Amino acid sequence: MLFTMQIFINFISRFYLALTMLILTMITLLSLWPIAELPTVPGTDKTHHFIAYALLMFPIAIKQHRYRWLFAVFFICYSGAIELIQPYANRYGEWLDLAANVGGLVIGMLLAQLFLFLTKAKEG
Repeated sequence: MLFTMQIFINFISRFYLALTMLILTMITLLSLWPIAELPTVPGTDKTHHFIAYALLMFPIAIKQHRYRWLFAVFFICYSGAIELIQPYANRYGEWLDLAANVGGLVIGMLLAQLFLFLTKAKEG
């Protein structure tokens, strides 16, 4: 278990920037792509926002990037900008989405810290 968790952490640390850019691109496309009707998927809209932004923050937090807090601030501002742009892309902007996004960023950072802590605790 420890070995696989360490491999997972090493993979994310190595490719953190590519993973972050991929997730950010997916969030942007899914948030701004004009659609007539939202598809039915399990969970609520806020849950999807929460999970997406937790995934967005996770690689940078795993890498323990020196500027991870600035990344978090950028992601919050980016999320707010998306909410402002959505009405112009035949979508609905909601400030509760922004709150779910911020919650996801916090949880993504905390989960990364938990992963790193558990890996180091089992090594010692």
